[in-house]
Order: sequence, then C-alpha cells, then structure tokens
Amino acid sequence: MPYHHILVAVDLTEECDPVIHRARELSVSNGAKLSLVHIVEPMAMAFGGDVPMDLSQLQQQQFDQAKERLEKLKMKYPELGGANCHLTYGQPRQEIHHFAKEQTCDLIVVGSHGRHGLALLLGSTANDVLHGAPCDVLAVHLVKR
Repeated sequence: MPYHHILVAVDLTEECDPVIHRARELSVSNGAKLSLVHIVEPMAMAFGGDVPMDLSQLQQQQFDQAKERLEKLKMKYPELGGANCHLTYGQPRQEIHHFAKEQTCDLIVVGSHGRHGLALLLGSTANDVLHGAPCDVLAVHLVKR
C-alpha cells in the first residue's frame, strides 16, 4: 500500500541528512506529499522546569536560530521546495503525533542513533515517537560521526 503523506521530523543538524534523503526517496517512489517538522523544546522542559528565571528571551533566540537553520536546510535541499515546513514549540513526541494526525500523515520518518541501555533510558526521540504514533514510523539509522 503506497504512502500518501510523509512527515519527516528533523533536528536541523547535519545528522538529519540521511533522514531527509530517505524521506525524499519514499516521497518520490510513492508519489507522496512531504512535510518537514522541527520541534523546539521549551527551555523549562529541557531544564526540568525548576529554573528560577525568565527564559522567554533565550527561548525566542532559540526559536529564531531554529528558523534560520530550517531556511538553510531548505536552501541545501532545493528538492524540498514543495514540502510543507513547520517549526513549533513543545514536547517532540506530542507535537509530532499531533501534526501527523492533523495533517493525515501515513508515515513518520525520524532519525535514530540505535541507543541501548542507559542512553536509551535517558531519552530517544525516535523511541518516543514510535510509541503511540497514529501511523507507520520509519527510524533511519544514524551513524555517529
């Protein structure tokens, strides 16, 4: 059964290159629409929520930097010109699931480092996305550089 709408979740680092390539290949071979999403985690979440200071200015800088990196990514991959690119705040798992449901995506493509043991317990976005996803999930293996 072919895919119709593929969502690729990117972290906006060079490590996401294989993820984009794989999603693009699948998009072309299935004649599917392609959407990109990057989630900026609120700093309070990243620091446990107990930071006694106003992080709004730092948060805005982080969002602006992510916006710039997304623009650079679009320039690096002109073939993504037709892709819907989205940038939002939130918890990655929840936002990716929400976006996939809202946009009726039938495949989510994410990068995975294949962590095991303690590294996996400390957090893996790919693992989080897999659990409770509203559609198929493809984890593209990323090689450590």
